[in-house]
Amino acid sequence: MNQVHALTDLSAREAAEQMARGELRATDYAQALLARAEAIAPFGALLHLDAGQLLAAAAALDASPRPAPGAQPLRGVPLAFKDNIDVADMPTTAGSPWMADHRPRVHAGVTQRLIDAGALVLGKTNLHEWSQGVTGHNHGFGPSRNPFDSTRITGGSSGGNAALLGLRAAPAAIGTDTGGSVRVPAALCGLVGYRPTVHRWPDDGLVPISPTFDTAGVMARCVDDCVLIDHAVAGGPLRLGAMPLMGVRLGVPEAYFWEELDPPVAELARESLRALQAAGAVLVPCDLAEAGALFQEGSMSISLHEILPALAAYFARHQRPFDARALTDAVASPDVRPLFERLFGDSAVTPEAYAHALNVLRPRMQAAYRDCFARHDIAALVFPTSPLTAARIGEDVQVTLCGRPTSAFSAYIRNTGPAGMAGLPAVSLPIGLTRDGLPAGLELTGPEGADSLLLALALGVESALPHAPVPGALQGLARS
Repeated sequence: MNQVHALTDLSAREAAEQMARGELRATDYAQALLARAEAIAPFGALLHLDAGQLLAAAAALDASPRPAPGAQPLRGVPLAFKDNIDVADMPTTAGSPWMADHRPRVHAGVTQRLIDAGALVLGKTNLHEWSQGVTGHNHGFGPSRNPFDSTRITGGSSGGNAALLGLRAAPAAIGTDTGGSVRVPAALCGLVGYRPTVHRWPDDGLVPISPTFDTAGVMARCVDDCVLIDHAVAGGPLRLGAMPLMGVRLGVPEAYFWEELDPPVAELARESLRALQAAGAVLVPCDLAEAGALFQEGSMSISLHEILPALAAYFARHQRPFDARALTDAVASPDVRPLFERLFGDSAVTPEAYAHALNVLRPRMQAAYRDCFARHDIAALVFPTSPLTAARIGEDVQVTLCGRPTSAFSAYIRNTGPAGMAGLPAVSLPIGLTRDGLPAGLELTGPEGADSLLLALALGVESALPHAPVPGALQGLARS
């Protein structure tokens, strides 16, 4: 493998440490990633790329004195940002052609903290339009494509991140997660996805869906890079040791979370549980069906009621006029338009239904989680991130699960949605490939605010599982 390809395989921490020691120039690293990004353009990962701006920023770093050790832990590392996260002087389209002229003048809070930590901006990535979908098929800008099979979805809504990371055109990427938009594409593309406790990371400068559920998060190829990014954004530990699994109690919520799994996913997930047991983990059966039921009952009432006021506030932040009906009329994706149409007239969520979901159902769900963690003395819950693998591009509305047609949206967020509604931290880890060569993921959900402990546990779990799968498409890129 030549030097360019070796550089693209570096983790974020490896690249940062090599640059801090003077062993790697930021310019050389940026050029390697840009070359890879150009080579994978057909996978639809990026919506905006300014190579000149990135190379100029890298050259400026190379020409400047290196800071004191630890002062900028991401110095010189190019990160990608989902295109619903503001990066000053770059477009933020939220995946909508209607927003193509929108260039924020200030960074989102999460962007600013990462830049303060020395990170560079690689570009803005593709997403499901307005983040209102789980496939990553954007009908305005084109779909993002799965690194393991370009005819299949990445998952969404942070799908461009998954394509970019899987094909080694970035070491890490920042997305957003409302009901699974970081974790679902991570699972479907053989990556790690970390959703922090809600409000642990800054919320400003994110094109919103639901302020109650929304958070930025990180996708990477290893848990350690999630630790590094969380340190830069939220002040978590710079390094974490892997939690030894011997004696660690992991809750297995069989009802709801382990039901109706496609057999290939179920097989991989059960194998993963056996690997965790072999490493010493104690698997504790527990019942969280109530959380699933409350999610099904209340989540859409909250998100559909909050989105228009939240979008109005975002537009006001940028001194842009907001016309909800014009936005809806301009939606390009046929699976997204019905969601916006539900915001008007008799189909709109009533204030009473919203108040009940927010003030009764959500607290009841959070209490169910707290009780489950305490009663069973468990460090985390463990279950398949997604009940099925990546569908064919174009299967936006309906997929086949366990041999039966079902809603694509409901199927893909069934297991990830409850943690989003409850505001809990969660990590999706790759667990290998099914027999047809498609990745699946295993989610760890932790108690509120226990992010660093959850990441340490994820490091331990990662070490007990098979190495993350490598897309076959990389072989062709290595020969190019």
